[in-house]
Amino acid sequence: MKTYITKIGILFAFVAVLWGCQDDDSTFGDITAPTNLTINYDIVGQDAENPDGDGSGLVNFTATADNAISYKYLFSDGSSAVSASGVYAKRFTQNGVNTYTVTVLANGTGGVTTSTSIEVTVFSNFSDDEAVQFLTAGTSKVWYWYAAAPGHLGVGPNDTSENTGVPSYYAAAPFEKAGAPSSSCLYDNVLTFSLDNGIIKYTLDNGGNTFFNSSFNSVGGSTATDDQCLAYDTSGEKVVSLGPSSSLVPEDQKRGTVMDFSDNGFMGYYIGTSTYEILSITENEMHVRAVMGGNDALAWYHIFTTTPVDEQGNSGGEEPDYDTLVWSDEFDVDGAPNPDNWTMEIGNGDSGWGNNEAQYYLADNAVVEGGMLKITAKAESSNGFDYTSARMKTEGHFDFTYGKVEIRAKLPTGAGTWPALWMLGSDYATNTWPGCGEIDIMEHVGNDQNTIHGTLHYPGNSGGNGNTGSTTVAGVSDEFHIYSVIWSPTKIRFFVDDVEFHSYDNVSSSPFNSDFFLIFNVAMGGNFGGEIDPGFTQSTMEVDYVKVYQ
Repeated sequence: MKTYITKIGILFAFVAVLWGCQDDDSTFGDITAPTNLTINYDIVGQDAENPDGDGSGLVNFTATADNAISYKYLFSDGSSAVSASGVYAKRFTQNGVNTYTVTVLANGTGGVTTSTSIEVTVFSNFSDDEAVQFLTAGTSKVWYWYAAAPGHLGVGPNDTSENTGVPSYYAAAPFEKAGAPSSSCLYDNVLTFSLDNGIIKYTLDNGGNTFFNSSFNSVGGSTATDDQCLAYDTSGEKVVSLGPSSSLVPEDQKRGTVMDFSDNGFMGYYIGTSTYEILSITENEMHVRAVMGGNDALAWYHIFTTTPVDEQGNSGGEEPDYDTLVWSDEFDVDGAPNPDNWTMEIGNGDSGWGNNEAQYYLADNAVVEGGMLKITAKAESSNGFDYTSARMKTEGHFDFTYGKVEIRAKLPTGAGTWPALWMLGSDYATNTWPGCGEIDIMEHVGNDQNTIHGTLHYPGNSGGNGNTGSTTVAGVSDEFHIYSVIWSPTKIRFFVDDVEFHSYDNVSSSPFNSDFFLIFNVAMGGNFGGEIDPGFTQSTMEVDYVKVYQ
């Protein structure tokens, strides 16, 4: 168990300083200098065997004075901090046993301060030289928000759940904050870390506008209930101290290093904290985590890169490059479709899944065999229906916002068949169709054999009024073709074999700016499939692979 020893420094201040010339003008109110200023401090881990602490370098200070309205700490390592209550935890990071001068200014009414100083000797044995090198390049390095990365801003629980260490509540899509006027200032942030005689210095240049979490809008002078970009000065150099992490994140998901910023410094998004844990850092990418100020149930996640935002693939609303594979199924294990990737849907839904479809979906009609997923529609009776088939979805296994989806498939044949490779908005249960949105990557009907459709459904463009395009592709039931969609904050584009045949200009008000999941199925008949060939026996859609890039 750690032991905490309290020391009392120089208890009385001898000088009261008036910060400006002032007469008896009553507009300033009473002029009252704080008195009886004292500083107490606890060196963490201090005991008889460790007189200068446990090596963490952490010291808990408490300043008290009569008639004080706030306090400012000045440390001889170059850092400072303001505390309304007088309580402040400081981590000293210079290795070894070092003595520091600590000065406290107690602020009174009318602009008067009282000051006192003490010395504290502290032992620190924490170091992370590699992190310092990555952070500063040994001299100075500039960092930017990694706007092109999924989850570059996100939030998750700060508890011992299995989700600790990931932004499971919310993860921003690539360039998501570029399109929202209230948050468009976030990507203007320029974060500079420099190394000066072993001390890490930090500046934040955000052009004068700070993106505030709504809980802290009052700091920027706003009563808005949404996150806002507000005028807020972040100028001035801060000191960054590194120390050991004590967060709830599992050891295998974190680096074990935390950054403490002096003078209320923060990393671009204002969440009421100056402490950020480094989860991982390389020469050009950094992931950090911070517990929200005043709400220790929430942890926010940030991703930074050394590449400027306008070089990350989205400049002035241009479509980003999606070339990093984030999820796939190659269908290379025989048997039922992988239950870690897919959920099988059973039944005929409501009114034939809303389309008067004639089939009853069964799990057995989908099988992985010979490196292919095979979904077979059959003319057979089941549960009062004359046809069976299969429908499978990634909901709850894989949902995503923005990217490139690529599917290599060979389609079934026969009048009445209606194969589809598509996506549905993940919030469909609360934001009912078409409000949730639908992206049909590929639809085909056997009654129009070589026509491929790409369609979007959303409010005002649902059912037969979908926003659609089509193209003629020979041999879709005899050969494999690659059906793909590129979905970005600005465009949704449809392709067959890399040839574009339909596009849509995405807007912030559309449903196509949040999570979707994948669905594969072969329907029979219905509003779009049309009349079924009375001689139909069975036909199969084969899928070689599905890949998602971001």
